[in-house]
Amino acid sequence: MPRRPAVQAVVVDFDGTICPQDVSEEILRAFADPSWWEIDLRFQRGEIGSRECLTRQARLLEGPTEQMLAFALEHHRVEPTFGPFVSWAHEVGMEVAVASDGFGFYVEPMLRAAGIGGIPLHLNWMDELTRGLSFPAAHPVCVGCGVCKMQIVKDYKERLGQVAFVGEGHTDRYGALYADLVFAKKHLAPICVADGVRYFSWNTFDDVRTGLEMVDEPPGPVAPEVCPGWTVPS
Repeated sequence: MPRRPAVQAVVVDFDGTICPQDVSEEILRAFADPSWWEIDLRFQRGEIGSRECLTRQARLLEGPTEQMLAFALEHHRVEPTFGPFVSWAHEVGMEVAVASDGFGFYVEPMLRAAGIGGIPLHLNWMDELTRGLSFPAAHPVCVGCGVCKMQIVKDYKERLGQVAFVGEGHTDRYGALYADLVFAKKHLAPICVADGVRYFSWNTFDDVRTGLEMVDEPPGPVAPEVCPGWTVPS
């Protein structure tokens, strides 16, 4: 049996990470008024949280949700090395979980289409009729993010031990701050530099596996006392 890595769980982003494209953004491009991008820029500038961003953007969507799901399944695929990575992780005794702060409804069908199942999914939920969003994986107090990646990482640490985080985007900042070992690319890499988070660069999940196999002592989390995305109701 292969040597078990130093971490006991891996929390992985979906949009731009498990799927190379941001599927929520691609759905907005195809089914929403172009003003969705101005809302996204406000989020990227830190003027609003991801929860408010997604809620506003969801109101701009036009057409049946089943059509959007068909679009996602037709045009986008899971990164081909993710399935073998999950199989390897389970073989060596690591938990793999998905934490996605997008629209959420396409994640499980896309994983199923790739033959990947049996992994925990921490997602936002969209009502098919009203397009209203609910946030079952949100923080109980903070209203900044839809899916609280900080809390998810902390929960896996408390239950299982050391945790790795894999991501690429702005919402991944908060998972990276609290993980023991971080794999970052695209937007997340310079964010990690700014936050003082040590990270491994990666392109495919083969790179993530190699990094996990070679690290004996993860650097540990930066873990600020208060998450920089922290927002409470006014």
